[in-house]
Amino acid sequence: MASGKSKHIVIIGAGPGGLTAGMLLSSRGFKVTLFEKAAAVGGRNAALRLGDFVFDTGPTFLMLKDILDEVFEESRRRSGDYLKFTRLEPMYHLRFSDRDLNPTTDRETMRSELERVFPGTGEGLDKYYRVEKRRFDMMYPCLQKDYSSVGQFFSKEFRRALPHLSLGRSLIHVLGDYFGPEKARLAFTFQAKYLGMSPWDCPGAFGLLSYIEHAYGVYHVTGGLSVISERMADVIREHGGRIELGTPVKQLWLEGRSVRGVELPSGEKVHADEVILNADFAHAMSTLVPDGVLRTWSRESLKRRDYSCSTFMLYLGLDTLYPSLGHHTIVFADDYRKNVENIFKTKHLSEDNSFYIRNASVTDSTLAPPGKSAVYVLVPVPNQSSGIDWSREQDRFRDLMLKTIARRTPMQDIERHIEQERIITPEHWERDYGIFYGATFNLSHKLTQMLYYRPHNVFEELGHCYLVGGGTHPGSGLPTIYESGRITANLISKKHRIPYISKNLQI
Repeated sequence: MASGKSKHIVIIGAGPGGLTAGMLLSSRGFKVTLFEKAAAVGGRNAALRLGDFVFDTGPTFLMLKDILDEVFEESRRRSGDYLKFTRLEPMYHLRFSDRDLNPTTDRETMRSELERVFPGTGEGLDKYYRVEKRRFDMMYPCLQKDYSSVGQFFSKEFRRALPHLSLGRSLIHVLGDYFGPEKARLAFTFQAKYLGMSPWDCPGAFGLLSYIEHAYGVYHVTGGLSVISERMADVIREHGGRIELGTPVKQLWLEGRSVRGVELPSGEKVHADEVILNADFAHAMSTLVPDGVLRTWSRESLKRRDYSCSTFMLYLGLDTLYPSLGHHTIVFADDYRKNVENIFKTKHLSEDNSFYIRNASVTDSTLAPPGKSAVYVLVPVPNQSSGIDWSREQDRFRDLMLKTIARRTPMQDIERHIEQERIITPEHWERDYGIFYGATFNLSHKLTQMLYYRPHNVFEELGHCYLVGGGTHPGSGLPTIYESGRITANLISKKHRIPYISKNLQI
């Protein structure tokens, strides 16, 4: 196999997308250097440690595990040699004010569960599986393309997928084709929150999100999903790549509109044949590129774009276990639609909130000392364009959520058991994590910010610059972020005529 070792690839940010690209490129012989400002790899997928408790900072659902398996395989490694996976059944628990639902990948069990909770809806499940499978089969090849040209936008794959995009229809309306009761539809549309969107606004094409869960399952990784990033870093080092932790990048080193490398805060310039940007896209374009250089993605243009919601996070180290609460639990606000409107339209805090709890210690004993638990709470809230003053609201909102958790879950005495605690607000996401508007799911995924209209993996405004992560194509979520890293690695390999074998056959 030809080698790319004479070519230097610099990656800014050791998040999942940058690590995926780094694994693949280093395994193909490129000289790879990652610069990460934090003291550990992972970005929003990093571990958060409080005393003897371990949490994932961000993602906690692993879906489409096959993609992760493939990028390890394409890096000449086996994921199972580095990671221990547990498939969760049921996948999660959904709690409404008047009923609970326990979705599973077993179709007959799922049909019985739907009929138990929503009598008469089981028949719609077969249609849901059939139609959404077809949608997934048609759309996923489109998500594997790079869209660096208009021609790719109108490729045969896209033309085939077009009838399955449900153009002009929202996700909640599409699910109405299968299920009548609104709460039954919500059980298959809450996944819009993975994109930081409302199911009433999220494009109907994203009906495939819940189908992916039901068809391929949801996994946990022993030690937390952050371990994935840590093991990816190991693979990069095994292939000779360098990861410079605690090393921020001051700005891109530009000559005209071409990227020559990166400049560090010390003034040192590091030359690169190609630079991969794995920082939050809008934040990076506002801080790493001098004002006036960009046109399509100028600072003023970025402010006018649509962004996802943010999240209020509680990381709680408890001196007890709650075995009656499952690994993943989603609790719906009593008035879910009003809560969603507050997040996305009026942009003010609700008193009645939906929230998600990961009680992973019931599955994974490595996250907390014996008899204790590491509990993760996520509450979708407006992003920083709302003007909410979190320095004033943080403590009040924290107390409100603990009372809500006590009322809506078996954790009725949770406040008595808190041994360690960390809060992350939208203000923290913006200030401390470098996330534009604190929008934890990046640019929104409306149709005019998807595919060709999302920032391209080959960044269209600067030469020798590539993008990976949730702010570029294909979008947010671990599987698609891994795919962004694979797309970029394949584009760079193709450019430098380095042979590679990939199950992403679109490039």
